[in-house]
Amino acid sequence: MRLRTVDSMERECLLSPERGKNEPEIFGTTILCPNPAELHRLERLTKKYTVRQLFMYNARLWQVKADGEEFCICGPAVGAPMAVLALEKLIALGSRRIIVLGTCGALAKSLAIGDIILPVSSVSEEGTSGHYPLSEEPFASATLGERLRSALEHRDIPTTSGKIWTTDAPYRETRKKIMAYTAAGMLAVDMEFSALVTVARFRKIQLAAVMVVSDIVCGDQWLSGFSSKIFKKQCQTVCEVVLEQCLGGKL
Repeated sequence: MRLRTVDSMERECLLSPERGKNEPEIFGTTILCPNPAELHRLERLTKKYTVRQLFMYNARLWQVKADGEEFCICGPAVGAPMAVLALEKLIALGSRRIIVLGTCGALAKSLAIGDIILPVSSVSEEGTSGHYPLSEEPFASATLGERLRSALEHRDIPTTSGKIWTTDAPYRETRKKIMAYTAAGMLAVDMEFSALVTVARFRKIQLAAVMVVSDIVCGDQWLSGFSSKIFKKQCQTVCEVVLEQCLGGKL
């Protein structure tokens, strides 16, 4: 990522992301995949379209053009710091609509492996979002969220919306914390969303996320669903739906 000295919105900051001299401007929606698996699924699904690979720090960035539509796919970017580095660069290149396509661990007892969550806000236990001060709690784009919900439910895929918990330390999800966040109504836990939604609000862009439940963390024992057929099927379907919406210019 190229950086420069700035004298605009962030006079107190020495450096800011920018579009480099030979870097292209990007348009349309960007699908940001924190995890490599979703990125690989989208890579397979877009092989038949015109795809151009662009520079993107230590993530991958593809520009897809098909049927008069243009959008981008970026990832992987695991964890809040890396996800925000990617998001900041995407914004600098021109992206103003971001769809985060990821996975999460279920806290709510009503959720099962393969269920779909559309998070609207998050409690942060990561160290990145605190560097982007806001005067109010950030929320995901209601417009993008509704478009995602409608597209998924059109395929008979129900969704659940609500607040989630974001942490930097999945191996420190203690039983006490899990009980407390479950009691507070958190639906799930992930590693990026609170930072991404905060930066999106700070930079005044639209961002929404769709997450597939990959594991259950609300019981006495951790239940993994990463290798289950339903999880893999739902991940594939969500990738297909998001891709269809981008190709149709609906996201």
